[in-house]
Amino acid sequence: MDSLYAQAPQFLEILWLNIILSGDNAVVIGLAAAGLPPHLRGKAVLFGILTAAALRIVFSLGATWLLGLWWVELIGGLALLYIAWGFWKELRHEAAEAESGAEPAEKTLVQALRQIIIADVSMSLDNVLAVAAVARNNVVMLVIGLTVSILLMGLLGGALARLLDRYKLIAYVGLALIAYIGVELLWEGAAAANETLALGLPLPVPHAATPH
Repeated sequence: MDSLYAQAPQFLEILWLNIILSGDNAVVIGLAAAGLPPHLRGKAVLFGILTAAALRIVFSLGATWLLGLWWVELIGGLALLYIAWGFWKELRHEAAEAESGAEPAEKTLVQALRQIIIADVSMSLDNVLAVAAVARNNVVMLVIGLTVSILLMGLLGGALARLLDRYKLIAYVGLALIAYIGVELLWEGAAAANETLALGLPLPVPHAATPH
């Protein structure tokens, strides 16, 4: 019992990280699914959740090793910025078609799944690294964090897709969030590279468990 009480702060920190990071992942899934015809949105959301869950399991197996790779966050940041740029073009294209009165071209399921896969890889990796840094090789805590993140994505993904399709302003807020996380990952990756490669640049070293 005493050990459970001792682990309570660690559990709460992992729970908080997963609420933030799984919410980010749900935003990406929701944005990707929002442009699809209604009958395809459920499939895209389910695919995104299952893909993210599988990636979290795979990354969890090598979390300790991944924490030592300074370039991981650089790649993740670039991937998210690429996704943000794609969503921006998509939203602007829809706005231009709406202004001209033309019937907007429907997004294909393949386009949505491609966006989801790229973002899922980056955000699932980010989630696992953050939780692993807090769990400190505590397998039980790592499994709890993984389970919570999957449940949160399942609860949020479909609802966000409907909201983002109906209210474009929320879609732009989600887009800004993805871009912000991408820039933050790049910054942290640059700081890690600076420290590992002894580049001597005046960059602060971010805390490993800082929520993204």
